[in-house]
Amino acid sequence: MPGPHDLFVRYTFGQPERAAAELRAVMPPRVVSQVDWSTLRRESGSVVDPELRETQSDLLFSARLRGGRALLFYVLLEHQSSVDRWMALRMLRYVVRQLEHWRKANPESEKLPVVVPLVMYHGPEGTWSAPRRMEELFDLPDEEDEREAWRAFVPRFEYLLDDLTTERAEALMARSGPPMVRLAWLVLRYGRTGELADRLPEWTALLAQVHADPDGTENLLVAIRYLIWIGDKRSRQATEQVLHSVVDSRQAEVLMRSYGEQLMDRGERRGHIQARAESVLMLLTERGIPVDEQSRQRILECKDLSILNQWFHRAVKATHLRQVLLSSAP
Repeated sequence: MPGPHDLFVRYTFGQPERAAAELRAVMPPRVVSQVDWSTLRRESGSVVDPELRETQSDLLFSARLRGGRALLFYVLLEHQSSVDRWMALRMLRYVVRQLEHWRKANPESEKLPVVVPLVMYHGPEGTWSAPRRMEELFDLPDEEDEREAWRAFVPRFEYLLDDLTTERAEALMARSGPPMVRLAWLVLRYGRTGELADRLPEWTALLAQVHADPDGTENLLVAIRYLIWIGDKRSRQATEQVLHSVVDSRQAEVLMRSYGEQLMDRGERRGHIQARAESVLMLLTERGIPVDEQSRQRILECKDLSILNQWFHRAVKATHLRQVLLSSAP
């Protein structure tokens, strides 16, 4: 079941025009100038491992270079609180999966398209510090001349990084892109910080621009729901105040009314998830399968109902815990 971050990101950056704004903001200008952005379109499918979907969202786009060559953009949004040192290895695995899919869909091609991998990060605790290049993960000799000789045997792979935690609000505001994208950058940057309530009044004009767009009411509703979901009481009050300065009282009441409905939905969802996690543990106990404390906590802390359902169905026939908690689909 997708969480609030996943829903917000896919709604905002799932459209080619909005994804292009993010890609243009991070890619080298020389590369940007070689892409035919009018050909950018979204591709279906996700290659994120199931147990990580609660902390990540991924999007795939295809485009053409101005010379006609195919190009893929793989965008991963990281919204977990801790930095993953092994992200380069994980991104390489995801890129390879995309290329395998592409080969099956294009069996006549003798060459692979270039894949541009991008990680967007907005974790609430600290800036991104993990290596961006695969070769930094290998235990190579310390001496530079020897390291150079061994580099031929390790993958040369690097991902782009848009670390929103290092960006100031003014810089994000100044980026080129539709109002909804600039608002999303700010919301992702400050949404889970103590600054959100104080920052929201500064975005009143931007929220008004979002509302003025053709799909403005829907865009504003998505943004408001996300702010309500992730914010504390003070942030929710600030959201309501700003909203009343952007739209009339009747529209503001309609948008804010969804807050109460959302809380009810969230409570029901949490109860369903907790019950399913307990069912998994109960089934394992009844079948005589030992569960260590670390695995028990992993099951109880899982917030993805689809993963819990998957574990439950595996537990029906499993003879060992490792058969239940597999990272890949059965």
